[in-house]
Amino acid sequence: MTPSARTQAAIDLVAALFRSDAPPADQMMADWFRTRRFVGSKDRRAIAELVYAVLRHRSGLAWRLLELGVEENPRTLILAALVLIEGRRAEKVSERFDGSPYGATRLRNTEENLVAALVQAGWPPFDGPPAVRIGLPEWLVDAMPQGMEERAIRALSLEEAPVDLRVNTLKTDRAGVIAALAAEGIEAVPTMLSPVGLRLPERKPLSGTKAFRDGLFEVQDEGSQLAALLVDARPGQKLIDFCAGAGGKSLALAAAMQNKGRIMALDISEGRLDRAADRLRRAGAHIVQRKTLTSQRDPWVKRHKASWDRVLVDAPCTGTGTFRRNPDRKWKLKPEEVGELQALQKDILDSAARLVAPGGRLVYVTCSVLPAEDEDVVEPFLAEHGDFEAVPIADLWPELIGGAAPEGTGRPFLRLDPLAAGTDGFFVAVMQKRR
Repeated sequence: MTPSARTQAAIDLVAALFRSDAPPADQMMADWFRTRRFVGSKDRRAIAELVYAVLRHRSGLAWRLLELGVEENPRTLILAALVLIEGRRAEKVSERFDGSPYGATRLRNTEENLVAALVQAGWPPFDGPPAVRIGLPEWLVDAMPQGMEERAIRALSLEEAPVDLRVNTLKTDRAGVIAALAAEGIEAVPTMLSPVGLRLPERKPLSGTKAFRDGLFEVQDEGSQLAALLVDARPGQKLIDFCAGAGGKSLALAAAMQNKGRIMALDISEGRLDRAADRLRRAGAHIVQRKTLTSQRDPWVKRHKASWDRVLVDAPCTGTGTFRRNPDRKWKLKPEEVGELQALQKDILDSAARLVAPGGRLVYVTCSVLPAEDEDVVEPFLAEHGDFEAVPIADLWPELIGGAAPEGTGRPFLRLDPLAAGTDGFFVAVMQKRR
């Protein structure tokens, strides 16, 4: 593809993603590239980087455009991203709008003037209001935890997420995965916190590698790995993964249990559970059974109450902790969704608690940093269920993960974010049922 064709492709994708009914950005771009086999890997990378730059920095780019009297739209946002984020000079921007077949149409005089003005504009927009500096809608800025530093929210909202891998200890160890990937020209280094994690210093395609096909690893954020480790799954136990989805944490739990015991992966979506089948097979995790529930109050839960050693509730949430990976989500999320999800989270947690055996543990996890979905769900639950008590994360960390727990674990619960831990945003609460 020519540079101009790449630019037009990015404009088209941004326009499509701005539609209210658009699927997630990663899914839409995967579908777009799948139907355009002629697009090479370098082209895909360049297009994706430009699109994600707009999605991450939309508020700052729009602020600069507004200062110059220009309304935001897919074309002006791409223009601004080329200048302000990629740092291209005016003449280089003009080359990206050459009017060639399949390329972006030539710049109008007003657009040439806009480019010249953008070249002189400062970046990042530290002179803007908080929502612009942080890169979030105003209502989300107000919903963030009190005391969370602006630079921490900026990291959550504006940085690019790394590629993290969880070593499948059913088949190999860290050194084995490092060696296997190195043989295919991919560097991987140990993660800072997770004892079974690796991080790629440079983003590389992984699904075509032999190491992936052999099930030696799974792509999983380090924070998600830590949440699974804090379940304290042990060989021979009976576990429930209550909102299992595509099975990422079920896989981690099976590895922790050394494939000894029983795991029930439950979800209301048969499609999500079906997607877990190939992953479980590839990983060799044969102790996981899948079951589709009609709802969180499915009669199956009542029939199996008080009989499970560990119950993990990886609750559906806003996903505010994953904005680095899904930057389009922050512009689609609506304030009313937080309250709706909180009600669902409380109901799921209340129902899942029935499954926990005396002496067993209930682990509540979200990939959200909003207190409304975290403490505001768990603390009322503990107040209403006197048979459960919080287990301080700081007490569990040395044995289950090693070393001292990161800052922020002085309270019973764990909060992770990109600035403090280098992970996605996560919340973990471990609660034990009294005997």
